[in-house]
Amino acid sequence: MTTYREIQAPLRTIMTPGPVEADPRVLRAMTTPILGQFDPAFTQMMNETMEMLRQTFQTKNQWAFPVDGTSRSGIEAVLCSLIEPGDKVLVPIFGRFGHLLTEIAERSGAEVHLMECAWGEVFDQQAIIDEVKRVQPKILAVVHGETSTGCMQPLDAIGPACRELGVLTVVDAVASIGGVAVKVDEWQLDAVIGGTQKCISVPSGMAPVTYNERVERILNSRKRVERGVAQAGDRREVAHPIRSNYFDLSQLQDYWGPRRLNHHTEATSMLYALREGLRLILEEGLEERFERHRLHEQALMAGLRGMGLTLFNDVAWKLPVVTCIRIPEGVDGESVRGMLLNQFGIEIASSFGPLHGQIWRIGTMGYSCRQENVLFVLAALEAVLIRHRAPITIGRGVQEALDVYEGVAASVVV
Repeated sequence: MTTYREIQAPLRTIMTPGPVEADPRVLRAMTTPILGQFDPAFTQMMNETMEMLRQTFQTKNQWAFPVDGTSRSGIEAVLCSLIEPGDKVLVPIFGRFGHLLTEIAERSGAEVHLMECAWGEVFDQQAIIDEVKRVQPKILAVVHGETSTGCMQPLDAIGPACRELGVLTVVDAVASIGGVAVKVDEWQLDAVIGGTQKCISVPSGMAPVTYNERVERILNSRKRVERGVAQAGDRREVAHPIRSNYFDLSQLQDYWGPRRLNHHTEATSMLYALREGLRLILEEGLEERFERHRLHEQALMAGLRGMGLTLFNDVAWKLPVVTCIRIPEGVDGESVRGMLLNQFGIEIASSFGPLHGQIWRIGTMGYSCRQENVLFVLAALEAVLIRHRAPITIGRGVQEALDVYEGVAASVVV
């Protein structure tokens, strides 16, 4: 009989665009004893988590709760709960995850209309608004922070325009929530999906969502409570019921709301983790947290430029929590990544599609977004590039980053 040792995971410095290092306080929270899902102590934690999500999403929406599953579970829950067969959905694609929105919308029976631009660019907001007017979709589904390219799509004009046109705006904010501003109410976004494993610094396994009464009206019109828990007055006959049981937001409302109608068994330890991750975000302060991410982004970019490397996403629409570097000509990008991991215990990412083998991606997200991590990855990357005979400027990377940190420290003292 084969015997197995207990898990001995190696220590890593994770500098990818997700997953990132979980905050140690989150990991401690996950060791909290299990409670029953309807224990008053646990339902109180559920209520607190909903309130903290509202603050993090910057919304007054009644509905803000996690879907149990990785980030795409939240995307699928929102889209499959809203889309009825034949509904028009417009998807602007500027990277890998626009294609994911398309895939889920198509599988939900939508008539999908696409806009595409080159990877590394984003859309002018007016161009999207004009296409919304032309297509007249039920839903505009768009990515906010595209980790495959390190770019961020502006939304502040799109949301109000869609509201005026009667179009629902569904936003994938998986990469941005907790690291940059996601102003759900101010931007008039109807449904927004987040993820735990990026700037919230919680292990992958939950997808926070929030949505407004415009979305709720559609959910309620499609609501069909499952037979095993239905009570008097619950509808069983609906023209176009939500096709998924697990991802049925109308039933999840009854689970997270005062009714507490049983749907699934809540992922107890993950809820502990999410609650603690959100508590830490609010304890730090949203603006202070966003500023921390901007500071470490600037230090990282200065260090990479100091080495003589070319940034792929050095543009006005850069996603602050992901920095993309063009792989120098003649350098084996995967060999560099392998040496960083094997010799230094640092993980950075490659990319997808047309950018595969063209760029490296470094994430500065959540708990991974710390000065020691930025300096460590710069020092290690320089050492590895020297071993790969890359044409870089030796000795300047860490120094340029230190100039950023010391400049900020000096301004604080003054």
